[in-house]
Amino acid sequence: MALRPPPPRWRTVVNAATTPRSKPGLWLGLFFAAIAVIAVLKTTAAINPGTAYMLLAGSFCLLVPFVRATRRNRGACSSPAAARYTKGIAISSALYVAGLGIAVYLDNRMELEGTAGFLVALLPVLPIFGMIWVMARYLMEETDEYLRHLAMIGALCGLGLVLGVGSFWGFLETFGMVPHVPGWWAVPIWAVGMGLGRAFMSMRDRAGADE
Repeated sequence: MALRPPPPRWRTVVNAATTPRSKPGLWLGLFFAAIAVIAVLKTTAAINPGTAYMLLAGSFCLLVPFVRATRRNRGACSSPAAARYTKGIAISSALYVAGLGIAVYLDNRMELEGTAGFLVALLPVLPIFGMIWVMARYLMEETDEYLRHLAMIGALCGLGLVLGVGSFWGFLETFGMVPHVPGWWAVPIWAVGMGLGRAFMSMRDRAGADE
């Protein structure tokens, strides 16, 4: 009797009853708690703007274990494309944090203008283009339609939050009700929206599995 070959590693389903669940909600809660603490410290002038920006950038590292915990809770191993995506996002996020820290450090200690200011401003921007490339590559390489669907929903949630919050804040600023906010806040807001979208999908999948 011929033995059936085992399924690919990334499609191996695990037993949800015997596999301990990760807690993506914990990492997401820590992420929002970190943002709240940083906002309070900056508002009360306990820290300077440069330190606040660096701490804010560092808080986005909490989204990496959140994404990994969300994937583990789906009951299946990630595909090779998903593994490359997670690694690429982690590297891009680390470079973004480093670039932002260097840019803020240089801005606080010298007057940046002309070509020097342009090049320093590119330090945190280039990793953002890296994130976009990693996401585009993942959507092209992922063969699992469900995983690709989840990634697209997360990205759309992030885009929707950016458009909604940006437009609302822009009108409030036009009416003179709120201060001006730098444009680079679009990336943190997008990441928050993507995290919320992935959290919602994870909770929906878990509720369906429990039923």
